[in-house]
Amino acid sequence: LTVHSDDQTFAIEVAHTLHGQGMRAYTGDDIRGAELGGAMKNVMAVATGICDGMGLGLNARAGLITRGLNEMLRLNACLGGKAETIMGLAGLGDLVLTCTGDLSRNRRLGVALGQGKGLSQAIAEIGQVVESVQTADEVMRLALRHQVDLPISERVRAVLQEQITPAEGLRSLLAREQKPEYPDALLT
Repeated sequence: LTVHSDDQTFAIEVAHTLHGQGMRAYTGDDIRGAELGGAMKNVMAVATGICDGMGLGLNARAGLITRGLNEMLRLNACLGGKAETIMGLAGLGDLVLTCTGDLSRNRRLGVALGQGKGLSQAIAEIGQVVESVQTADEVMRLALRHQVDLPISERVRAVLQEQITPAEGLRSLLAREQKPEYPDALLT
């Protein structure tokens, strides 16, 4: 795991306390990036769960996670976060776990939605807080404020607000104009 703080001494102290035979703890100073990674991975887990619930296969899942990581990197850059935070444990590490783990509430919500269940039924069956329902709204508020295109996050929010179905969200993502994978330098 990674401990981010603007107080390096504090981060080292916490990491030292957590570090041991069964766990490695790293430190960082990018609180904004760590928070964004922790929030956006939930939105991407819903998208990945929808993909799995619709039976689209492992290649589609991998593509969604990869393009979701791209969205995280782009919004993070606009917020002044560090790319290496999103490429590390607080971003990619948490993203992969949440998008693929069977215990992930957000992924399970997506699976249920992808299988055709309604939002309230899916949440009731999970029986716990599903962070992505509120997080998707905040992610899109930030995207709008910073004029960042987040097509996956946008469709997830629309599905969670029951404005579109998962199938409509998929169709609209696939209908987007073809373009280079990375039109601008993202990691420099």
